[in-house]
Amino acid sequence: MNRQEALAIVHEFIKNENLFRHMLAVEAALRFYAKKFGEDEELWGNVGLLHDFDWEIHPDLERHPQAGAPILRERNVPEEIIHGVLSHADHTGVARGNRMEQALFACDELTGLITAVALVRPSRSLADLTASSVKKKWKDRAFAAGANREEMERGAKELGVDLWEHVANVIQAMQPIAADLGLQGNLPAA
Repeated sequence: MNRQEALAIVHEFIKNENLFRHMLAVEAALRFYAKKFGEDEELWGNVGLLHDFDWEIHPDLERHPQAGAPILRERNVPEEIIHGVLSHADHTGVARGNRMEQALFACDELTGLITAVALVRPSRSLADLTASSVKKKWKDRAFAAGANREEMERGAKELGVDLWEHVANVIQAMQPIAADLGLQGNLPAA
């Protein structure tokens, strides 16, 4: 499966721009980690891109992502990708059996927190965002209260990366696609 095929599935099911941006951010983070670990960037990126493809049609934990698996099978998505999608949610009971799946779990929730921090900065940009800026907001439990910080800590630990190094990595992964994420902000062009 190539990225265009994965994007076709995403566009078939996702209309919400913010959800699409989240999926792009997770894709970028997984591609970053695939490169870092010497793995298949296309495979890892496609798992990141597809992980929430069914959220608009199955917007609850009773069905997401498990009810999406048959849809992916109908579209001949490789089982390795389907297993990865299923493993990103603890409630499915599908164990994360490899580094790609651990990376997906570790990056999913974190991309949302990074986005939230970038949006409240004066620049509204990823370009000047640092892990220390995220760390300051992390301590404020009222900020992005729905962001599961314990899950993010566990994800970094499962991946075997220090939490704040992980945050810096994900910021770095998201920066090249800041415009696609609506996070280029109002900084002057370089």
